[in-house]
Amino acid sequence: MQNILIIGAGKSSTALINYLLDHASTEEWNLTIAEKDLTLAEEKINGHENAKAVPFDVFDAEYLSQLVQDHDLIISMLPASLHIHVARKCAELQKHFLTASYLTEEIKALHGQFESAGKLMIMEMGLDPGIDHMSAMKVLDDLREKGYKLTGFETFTGGLVAEESVGDNPWKYKFTWNPRNVVLAGQGTCKFIQEGRYKYIPYQKLFRRTEAIYIPDHGYFEGYANRDSLAYLDVYNLRGIKTLYRGTLRRPGYCAAWDVFVQLGATDDTYEMENVSEMTHRQFINSFLTYNPNDSVELKLAHYLNLDLDNGIMFKLRWLGMFEEELVGLNKGTPAQVLEHILKKKWTLDPEDKDMIVMWHKFNFIADGTPKQIESSMVALGDDEVNTAMSKTVGLPLAIAAKLILKGKINLSGVHVPIKKEIYEPVLEELINAGLKFNEREVEPTFY
Repeated sequence: MQNILIIGAGKSSTALINYLLDHASTEEWNLTIAEKDLTLAEEKINGHENAKAVPFDVFDAEYLSQLVQDHDLIISMLPASLHIHVARKCAELQKHFLTASYLTEEIKALHGQFESAGKLMIMEMGLDPGIDHMSAMKVLDDLREKGYKLTGFETFTGGLVAEESVGDNPWKYKFTWNPRNVVLAGQGTCKFIQEGRYKYIPYQKLFRRTEAIYIPDHGYFEGYANRDSLAYLDVYNLRGIKTLYRGTLRRPGYCAAWDVFVQLGATDDTYEMENVSEMTHRQFINSFLTYNPNDSVELKLAHYLNLDLDNGIMFKLRWLGMFEEELVGLNKGTPAQVLEHILKKKWTLDPEDKDMIVMWHKFNFIADGTPKQIESSMVALGDDEVNTAMSKTVGLPLAIAAKLILKGKINLSGVHVPIKKEIYEPVLEELINAGLKFNEREVEPTFY
């Protein structure tokens, strides 16, 4: 029997755990779920004879060592900042290790240890990063093998609420991933290349600079830039390319409304506010506006940001309850934490809600002297609030990679991200069989 350890049983772990449990008997696996909330882990296992749940504290070094020692492969679903503790133990005790989070310099430094031990660690093995890497590299490698010259690559991903679950929500959005990451999105300067020019968007301008993207059968979306597209010049071997742009997808109208919070300073996470325990939604917004005893909060906000009182943005804010005298419900917090708590009241998935993942790539290249363009898109829908599209697209790549490693079908060692054919070809093949299909089409090239 081979032993698999999953650390963390949150929302994004559901599809991962289900896949491994479904294959546990035939593949002769024992599965351990290590989780601070033991009840949650036991619910995910649901009495499976090949699985057990154990309590977990990542800072208990002795217990962590024992857990890692007793397993052949470890998958961490912890918050990104905590992976390093598990990674070091896996390197020390010579165990395979998988996560869906971004590769850091700290973890990259463990490459030699994993390689000399003949063990494999794959970071960025989820959705974004993960499926985006694999699906993009498949097309990029194919174009290179045909001798075509790549001139542009753009990629966007969005975790959204499905159209059928939008209801009266004018934002057409709910949290399907870590709410804190949504509130803090884009902070810092975004960097990319456009037609051979290096471009930069400061945070305070980010949500005013959007790109309209059409997905066949699903309509238009708007995309805003991710923080650092330039980091992928070497990851994808794209030095010399004229355009490189990575971004996030939302439905039209979201970015202009979200920009209100950015301009106010409501997404700031650098200081704690005063009297949060007594603060209402309305007082939270008012705390960023000038003092005027004669004007309403709505009027001051509209005047400050040059908004019409009856426009769609003000309607979106009213729908969220931002002008209500309702207590926030926190004892303390930064502006970003207070905003997140308010948003959760309206942006949390209801039991009947379904989420939706949208991914889109654009490839520009020269074939036999002629400019060409290929667009590739994937749309995945969740089944309910537990079996979400986010859980599927984050968890399935990890689960499939774990199976391939334990069966000896990925002959790599060291620290990697899934950009090599040995990883992406078999994983994409199984994802396609599971229904995560990319639709490619050639279109007339567009230029800036």
